[in-house]
Amino acid sequence: MLRLSLARLLRPAGARAAPVRLFSTPEANTHVPTVRIIARDDLGRAYGTGRRKTSSARVWVLPGDGTVTINGKNLLDYFARRTHVDEVVAPFAVTRTACTFDVKATVKGGGLSGQAGAVRHGIARALQNYDPAYRPALKSAGFITRDPRMVERKKPGRKKARKAFQWVKR
Repeated sequence: MLRLSLARLLRPAGARAAPVRLFSTPEANTHVPTVRIIARDDLGRAYGTGRRKTSSARVWVLPGDGTVTINGKNLLDYFARRTHVDEVVAPFAVTRTACTFDVKATVKGGGLSGQAGAVRHGIARALQNYDPAYRPALKSAGFITRDPRMVERKKPGRKKARKAFQWVKR
C-alpha cells in the first residue's frame, strides 16, 4: 500500500519540507493592551465624528449643564420626534453622565433618523475621547460601532432594489 501526501506530491524534487513547530514561541502569545489617552483641546472639549446612513456629524463635548445644540438649534427644536431625542441622549444614559456635559454638533446629509444616529455615534466617540473609562459601557451598548447599513441600490429591470415589476402571464 503506497501512501503519499498531497504536499509531498506538489513539492519540487530535492526540496525539503519545512519543519513543523509543535509549540509556538512565547513572544507570539503575548498581548499588548491598547492604551487609550485623553484627547481634549485647550478649552477642555473632546471631539468625535459620527456617521449613519448618509449623514455625517461633527460633535464636541465639554463640561456643562446638559445643553445640546445641533446646527445652532436646541435639541428639542431640531428633532421633533421623541425617539430621535432619546437616541441622541442615549450615550449619556449609558455612562450615567446626564446633565454633566454640553454638546455642540453640526450635522449634514440624510434625513432626521440618519442624523440622529450620526449625532449619537459622534457623542459616543467624543465621550470616549474625553474619558477612556467610558469606553466599556459605550462599547457594550453598541454605540462605538458604526452602523454599516445603507440603502440598497436600485437594480436594472426592477421597480426598486428588490421589488420586481408586476408579473404578466401572457
